[in-house]
Amino acid sequence: MTDSGQSGEKRPGARRVPTPADVLAAAQSAVDAAQSAAGQALEAAHLTAGQAFDAAVRLPPASAQLAAQLPDVLDNLSTAVDRLNATIDRLDRTLALADPAFAAYDRLLPRLEALIALGEDLFGALSRLPGVGRLGRMTGLTAPEAPKPESEPKKRPRRRS
Repeated sequence: MTDSGQSGEKRPGARRVPTPADVLAAAQSAVDAAQSAAGQALEAAHLTAGQAFDAAVRLPPASAQLAAQLPDVLDNLSTAVDRLNATIDRLDRTLALADPAFAAYDRLLPRLEALIALGEDLFGALSRLPGVGRLGRMTGLTAPEAPKPESEPKKRPRRRS
């Protein structure tokens, strides 16, 4: 019996299970992307605030009111970035706790695949033995055969008497 998870062959339709390192790398990539996006948003907000202040000096009172709201917007953005960082840290800790489970799954999946392949081979070998199909139908262990569709009866030509 060969271990299909260890060999170089890939079964058609088999999905690759991500390793804990893959999951952690994806989480770290998400952290980096979120921090980069937050930094860009903060820089854009500062730039906008500076431009808004310059424009507010030359624009009507409605623009000045809009410029006055920008510090609150920046505070809200800063709060959102802090919450995002806390959430990412929590996700990182959760993935670190789940790391042993992922390692166990990685060790268990090839064995399960080999066991399924062995069962399929055994079922195929048993189905080729003479009389097994009839025995299965008599015991009710196999699905009953689908009824054959009835063809329409042929019409007899009428005789003229």
